[in-house]
Amino acid sequence: MSGKSSANQFDKRTNLEALFKIFPSPSELAGAFAEELTGRINIAGKSGLPFTLAVSGGNTPRLLFSILAEKYCSSVDWGNVQFFWVDERCVSPVDPESNFGMTKSILLDKIKIPGSNIHRIKGENDPVKEAERYAQEILLNVRSEDQLPAFDQVILGMGDDGHTASIFPGNLDLLRSENICEASLHPLTGQGRISLTGKVINNADFITFLATGKNKAGIIEEIYNKKAQYMNYPASYIGPSRGVITWFIDEKAGELIK
Repeated sequence: MSGKSSANQFDKRTNLEALFKIFPSPSELAGAFAEELTGRINIAGKSGLPFTLAVSGGNTPRLLFSILAEKYCSSVDWGNVQFFWVDERCVSPVDPESNFGMTKSILLDKIKIPGSNIHRIKGENDPVKEAERYAQEILLNVRSEDQLPAFDQVILGMGDDGHTASIFPGNLDLLRSENICEASLHPLTGQGRISLTGKVINNADFITFLATGKNKAGIIEEIYNKKAQYMNYPASYIGPSRGVITWFIDEKAGELIK
Protein backbone atom coordinates (compact mmCIF):
# COMPACT_ATOMS: atom_id res chain seq x y z
CA MET A 1 0.00 0.00 0.00
CA SER A 2 1.05 3.63 -0.23
CA GLY A 3 1.97 3.91 3.44
CA LYS A 4 -0.31 6.89 4.04
CA SER A 5 -0.85 7.66 7.70
CA SER A 6 -4.62 7.48 7.23
CA ALA A 7 -4.41 3.69 7.05
CA ASN A 8 -4.52 1.72 10.25
CA GLN A 9 -2.81 -1.48 9.17
CA PHE A 10 -3.32 -4.64 11.18
CA ASP A 11 -0.61 -7.27 10.96
CA LYS A 12 -2.74 -10.01 12.50
CA ARG A 13 -3.49 -12.54 9.79
CA THR A 14 -6.23 -15.13 9.44
CA ASN A 15 -5.67 -18.71 8.38
CA LEU A 16 -6.19 -17.42 4.85
CA GLU A 17 -3.11 -15.19 5.18
CA ALA A 18 -5.29 -12.11 4.74
CA LEU A 19 -4.10 -8.67 5.74
CA PHE A 20 -6.82 -6.24 6.83
CA LYS A 21 -6.26 -2.55 6.16
CA ILE A 22 -8.69 -0.11 7.73
CA PHE A 23 -9.27 3.44 6.45
CA PRO A 24 -11.26 6.33 7.93
CA SER A 25 -13.58 6.61 4.92
CA PRO A 26 -14.58 4.85 1.70
CA SER A 27 -12.94 7.59 -0.37
CA GLU A 28 -9.59 7.17 1.41
CA LEU A 29 -9.88 3.41 1.01
CA ALA A 30 -10.56 3.72 -2.71
CA GLY A 31 -7.77 6.26 -3.16
CA ALA A 32 -5.20 4.03 -1.46
CA PHE A 33 -6.19 1.00 -3.48
CA ALA A 34 -6.21 3.02 -6.72
CA GLU A 35 -2.58 3.93 -6.04
CA GLU A 36 -1.69 0.32 -5.29
CA LEU A 37 -3.49 -1.04 -8.34
CA THR A 38 -2.04 1.47 -10.80
CA GLY A 39 1.42 0.77 -9.43
CA ARG A 40 0.98 -2.90 -10.27
CA ILE A 41 -0.31 -2.06 -13.73
CA ASN A 42 2.69 0.16 -14.42
CA ILE A 43 5.15 -2.46 -13.20
CA ALA A 44 3.59 -4.98 -15.58
CA GLY A 45 3.83 -2.46 -18.40
CA LYS A 46 7.55 -1.93 -17.84
CA SER A 47 8.08 -5.68 -18.06
CA GLY A 48 6.16 -5.84 -21.33
CA LEU A 49 3.49 -8.13 -19.91
CA PRO A 50 -0.26 -7.51 -20.15
CA PHE A 51 -2.07 -6.94 -16.87
CA THR A 52 -5.20 -9.06 -16.47
CA LEU A 53 -7.76 -7.50 -14.16
CA ALA A 54 -11.11 -8.95 -13.03
CA VAL A 55 -13.41 -6.34 -11.49
CA SER A 56 -16.66 -6.42 -9.54
CA GLY A 57 -19.71 -4.19 -9.31
CA GLY A 58 -20.96 -2.29 -6.30
CA ASN A 59 -20.68 1.12 -4.67
CA THR A 60 -17.05 0.87 -3.55
CA PRO A 61 -15.77 -0.26 -6.97
CA ARG A 62 -17.81 2.59 -8.45
CA LEU A 63 -15.89 4.99 -6.20
CA LEU A 64 -12.61 3.31 -7.18
CA PHE A 65 -13.40 3.62 -10.89
CA SER A 66 -14.24 7.30 -10.45
CA ILE A 67 -10.86 7.94 -8.85
CA LEU A 68 -9.05 5.96 -11.55
CA ALA A 69 -10.79 7.95 -14.28
CA GLU A 70 -10.13 11.30 -12.60
CA LYS A 71 -6.58 10.87 -11.31
CA TYR A 72 -4.99 8.14 -13.41
CA CYS A 73 -6.46 8.66 -16.86
CA SER A 74 -3.16 9.65 -18.46
CA SER A 75 -0.57 8.26 -16.03
CA VAL A 76 -1.44 4.61 -16.67
CA ASP A 77 -1.01 2.67 -19.89
CA TRP A 78 -4.56 1.38 -19.98
CA GLY A 79 -3.84 -0.21 -23.35
CA ASN A 80 -1.82 -2.80 -21.43
CA VAL A 81 -4.77 -3.79 -19.23
CA GLN A 82 -7.10 -6.63 -20.12
CA PHE A 83 -10.44 -6.04 -18.36
CA PHE A 84 -12.60 -8.94 -17.20
CA TRP A 85 -15.52 -9.20 -14.79
CA VAL A 86 -15.76 -11.38 -11.70
CA ASP A 87 -19.49 -11.75 -12.20
CA GLU A 88 -22.46 -10.28 -13.99
CA ARG A 89 -26.20 -10.11 -13.65
CA CYS A 90 -28.23 -11.63 -16.47
CA VAL A 91 -29.29 -8.29 -17.90
CA SER A 92 -28.43 -6.28 -21.00
CA PRO A 93 -25.27 -4.14 -20.95
CA VAL A 94 -27.36 -0.96 -20.84
CA ASP A 95 -29.43 -2.10 -17.87
CA PRO A 96 -28.77 -0.04 -14.69
CA GLU A 97 -27.92 -3.30 -12.87
CA SER A 98 -25.20 -4.31 -15.32
CA ASN A 99 -21.74 -4.47 -13.74
CA PHE A 100 -20.22 -3.94 -17.16
CA GLY A 101 -22.46 -0.96 -17.83
CA MET A 102 -21.40 0.72 -14.60
CA THR A 103 -17.70 0.15 -15.28
CA LYS A 104 -18.08 1.43 -18.83
CA SER A 105 -19.81 4.66 -17.91
CA ILE A 106 -17.63 5.48 -14.89
CA LEU A 107 -14.21 4.34 -16.16
CA LEU A 108 -13.88 2.71 -19.56
CA ASP A 109 -15.49 5.57 -21.51
CA LYS A 110 -13.00 7.99 -19.94
CA ILE A 111 -9.69 6.22 -20.57
CA LYS A 112 -7.82 5.21 -23.70
CA ILE A 113 -8.29 1.48 -24.01
CA PRO A 114 -8.83 -0.66 -27.12
CA GLY A 115 -12.18 -2.37 -27.38
CA SER A 116 -10.34 -5.67 -27.81
CA ASN A 117 -9.04 -5.31 -24.23
CA ILE A 118 -12.56 -5.29 -22.79
CA HIS A 119 -13.91 -8.78 -22.15
CA ARG A 120 -17.44 -8.42 -20.85
CA ILE A 121 -19.76 -11.14 -19.69
CA LYS A 122 -22.77 -11.07 -22.01
CA GLY A 123 -25.51 -11.05 -19.43
CA GLU A 124 -28.21 -10.88 -22.09
CA ASN A 125 -27.32 -14.38 -23.33
CA ASP A 126 -28.34 -17.80 -22.01
CA PRO A 127 -26.42 -17.99 -18.70
CA VAL A 128 -25.20 -21.58 -19.00
CA LYS A 129 -23.96 -21.10 -22.56
CA GLU A 130 -22.46 -17.73 -21.68
CA ALA A 131 -20.57 -19.22 -18.75
CA GLU A 132 -19.02 -21.69 -21.18
CA ARG A 133 -18.24 -19.00 -23.75
CA TYR A 134 -16.69 -16.67 -21.20
CA ALA A 135 -14.53 -19.47 -19.85
CA GLN A 136 -13.08 -19.94 -23.33
CA GLU A 137 -12.43 -16.20 -23.67
CA ILE A 138 -10.57 -16.26 -20.36
CA LEU A 139 -8.48 -19.23 -21.45
CA LEU A 140 -7.48 -17.40 -24.63
CA ASN A 141 -6.46 -14.18 -22.89
CA VAL A 142 -5.26 -15.02 -19.37
CA ARG A 143 -2.09 -16.91 -18.59
CA SER A 144 -2.34 -20.24 -16.75
CA GLU A 145 -0.71 -21.36 -13.52
CA ASP A 146 -1.29 -24.80 -12.04
CA GLN A 147 -3.62 -25.59 -14.96
CA LEU A 148 -5.98 -22.73 -14.08
CA PRO A 149 -6.32 -19.15 -15.36
CA ALA A 150 -4.22 -16.82 -13.21
CA PHE A 151 -5.42 -13.22 -13.15
CA ASP A 152 -2.92 -10.60 -12.05
CA GLN A 153 -5.58 -8.91 -9.93
CA VAL A 154 -9.09 -9.84 -8.80
CA ILE A 155 -11.22 -7.19 -7.08
CA LEU A 156 -14.04 -8.52 -4.89
CA GLY A 157 -16.84 -7.14 -2.81
CA MET A 158 -18.85 -8.81 -0.06
CA GLY A 159 -22.60 -8.69 0.38
CA ASP A 160 -24.54 -8.31 3.61
CA ASP A 161 -25.02 -12.09 3.59
CA GLY A 162 -21.32 -12.85 3.17
CA HIS A 163 -21.53 -13.66 -0.53
CA THR A 164 -18.78 -12.69 -2.92
CA ALA A 165 -18.77 -12.69 -6.72
CA SER A 166 -22.12 -14.40 -7.40
CA ILE A 167 -21.36 -17.21 -4.97
CA PHE A 168 -24.09 -17.11 -2.35
CA PRO A 169 -24.58 -18.90 1.00
CA GLY A 170 -26.06 -22.30 0.32
CA ASN A 171 -24.35 -22.49 -3.07
CA LEU A 172 -20.83 -23.32 -1.94
CA ASP A 173 -20.42 -25.83 -4.76
CA LEU A 174 -19.27 -22.93 -6.92
CA LEU A 175 -16.25 -22.61 -4.66
CA ARG A 176 -15.20 -26.16 -5.50
CA SER A 177 -16.31 -26.28 -9.13
CA GLU A 178 -13.82 -27.50 -11.71
CA ASN A 179 -15.32 -25.05 -14.23
CA ILE A 180 -13.90 -21.59 -14.81
CA CYS A 181 -17.32 -19.94 -14.81
CA GLU A 182 -20.75 -21.02 -13.61
CA ALA A 183 -24.31 -19.81 -13.86
CA SER A 184 -25.99 -19.12 -10.52
CA LEU A 185 -29.16 -17.63 -9.07
CA HIS A 186 -29.64 -14.96 -6.45
CA PRO A 187 -31.32 -16.88 -3.58
CA LEU A 188 -33.92 -14.18 -2.82
CA THR A 189 -34.72 -12.59 -6.17
CA GLY A 190 -34.05 -15.59 -8.41
CA GLN A 191 -32.11 -13.31 -10.74
CA GLY A 192 -29.67 -15.17 -12.98
CA ARG A 193 -25.97 -14.53 -12.55
CA ILE A 194 -22.73 -15.64 -14.19
CA SER A 195 -19.65 -15.88 -12.01
CA LEU A 196 -16.03 -16.89 -11.82
CA THR A 197 -15.65 -19.92 -9.58
CA GLY A 198 -13.72 -20.13 -6.34
CA LYS A 199 -10.71 -22.01 -7.66
CA VAL A 200 -10.13 -19.42 -10.39
CA ILE A 201 -10.51 -16.50 -7.99
CA ASN A 202 -8.10 -18.13 -5.55
CA ASN A 203 -5.51 -18.65 -8.29
CA ALA A 204 -4.98 -14.91 -8.82
CA ASP A 205 -1.70 -13.18 -7.98
CA PHE A 206 -3.50 -10.51 -5.97
CA ILE A 207 -7.00 -10.74 -4.47
CA THR A 208 -8.42 -7.58 -2.92
CA PHE A 209 -11.71 -7.25 -1.06
CA LEU A 210 -13.25 -3.78 -0.93
CA ALA A 211 -15.87 -3.57 1.82
CA THR A 212 -17.47 -0.55 3.46
CA GLY A 213 -20.29 0.17 5.85
CA LYS A 214 -21.50 -0.80 9.32
CA ASN A 215 -23.72 -3.52 7.85
CA LYS A 216 -20.59 -5.52 6.94
CA ALA A 217 -18.96 -5.25 10.38
CA GLY A 218 -20.44 -8.36 11.98
CA ILE A 219 -19.57 -10.73 9.14
CA ILE A 220 -16.09 -9.27 8.78
CA GLU A 221 -15.46 -9.79 12.49
CA GLU A 222 -16.60 -13.42 12.25
CA ILE A 223 -14.35 -14.05 9.26
CA TYR A 224 -11.43 -12.20 10.85
CA ASN A 225 -11.62 -14.18 14.08
CA LYS A 226 -12.87 -17.44 12.51
CA LYS A 227 -15.83 -17.60 14.87
CA ALA A 228 -19.54 -18.40 14.93
CA GLN A 229 -20.92 -19.22 11.48
CA TYR A 230 -18.05 -17.82 9.44
CA MET A 231 -17.76 -20.94 7.28
CA ASN A 232 -21.28 -20.31 6.01
CA TYR A 233 -20.06 -17.18 4.27
CA PRO A 234 -18.61 -17.73 0.78
CA ALA A 235 -16.22 -14.80 1.34
CA SER A 236 -14.48 -16.78 4.08
CA TYR A 237 -13.37 -19.38 1.52
CA ILE A 238 -11.46 -16.88 -0.57
CA GLY A 239 -7.80 -17.50 0.16
CA PRO A 240 -4.98 -17.50 -2.37
CA SER A 241 -3.58 -20.80 -3.53
CA ARG A 242 -0.33 -19.02 -4.43
CA GLY A 243 -0.88 -15.26 -4.24
CA VAL A 244 -1.74 -12.49 -1.77
CA ILE A 245 -5.12 -11.49 -0.32
CA THR A 246 -5.89 -8.14 1.28
CA TRP A 247 -9.07 -6.64 2.70
CA PHE A 248 -9.45 -2.87 2.27
CA ILE A 249 -12.23 -1.82 4.65
CA ASP A 250 -13.44 1.44 6.16
CA GLU A 251 -13.73 2.11 9.88
CA LYS A 252 -17.43 1.32 10.00
CA ALA A 253 -16.90 -2.11 8.41
CA GLY A 254 -13.93 -2.79 10.68
CA GLU A 255 -15.29 -1.37 13.93
CA LEU A 256 -15.54 -4.79 15.60
CA ILE A 257 -11.97 -5.90 14.86
CA LYS A 258 -10.06 -2.75 15.81
